[in-house]
Amino acid sequence: MATILVDVTGPIARVTLDRPDKRNPINPATCGELVAALAQIRDTATVRVVVLTGAGTAFSAGGDLSAMGAPSGPTATLPELFLAMHDLGKPIIAMVNGPALAGGLGLMVACDLAIASDDATFGTTEIAVGLWPMMITAEITRNIGRKATLEMMLTGRKYTAGEAVAMGLVNRSVPAAELESEVMALATSIAERSPAAVALGLRAFYRAADLDFEPALRMLEGELGRVLSLEDAREGIAAFLGKRKPVWKGR
Repeated sequence: MATILVDVTGPIARVTLDRPDKRNPINPATCGELVAALAQIRDTATVRVVVLTGAGTAFSAGGDLSAMGAPSGPTATLPELFLAMHDLGKPIIAMVNGPALAGGLGLMVACDLAIASDDATFGTTEIAVGLWPMMITAEITRNIGRKATLEMMLTGRKYTAGEAVAMGLVNRSVPAAELESEVMALATSIAERSPAAVALGLRAFYRAADLDFEPALRMLEGELGRVLSLEDAREGIAAFLGKRKPVWKGR
């Protein structure tokens, strides 16, 4: 049984976790479906932005503790999913329509951007059942500070949208009635940028984050050369000088 839905409208692919009765839990089957969907999106040139959300009233409540049997169909691990997300080369915006907890929080943080409903809640609740959020630690510590991360993990408490914004977990929160329009406006704006420059930039961003300072500078210097050699870069400069809208070729 499929656990996600994929809908493509113009340059935006909307991926929805689709088990609202279970608050959209994450298990190996869901990870496998997401990895497969991202691979298809990556190969679809017309898609430039991904919006990831949850069906019903939750983004994702985290790992599927009831999924004890062997799943049917392709599967993937959380590390495989997170790596696929960071190598996609197309921005992923989390549209957080409700609780993003445990592994669901990790999935949200792995997105490039996140906009949340002002009634959404956030937290690493694993400690309450004697577990620890191992896999998502790598994502969270790249987004917020050590002490904030450890307090979240050690207490297991739930945070408000306002607190999540202050911590840097999400970009901003908006009233629930405005969430979709706000996210789609952002996605549409980003989709108007050069897909070639965005792809190079996103991959360089994540590579640089895991390097020491001098190696990061050297790597980014090389990536700057790649960006400057793009046909889109030449078109963008010509359009700016000619005071016209650029026509991107994606190369």
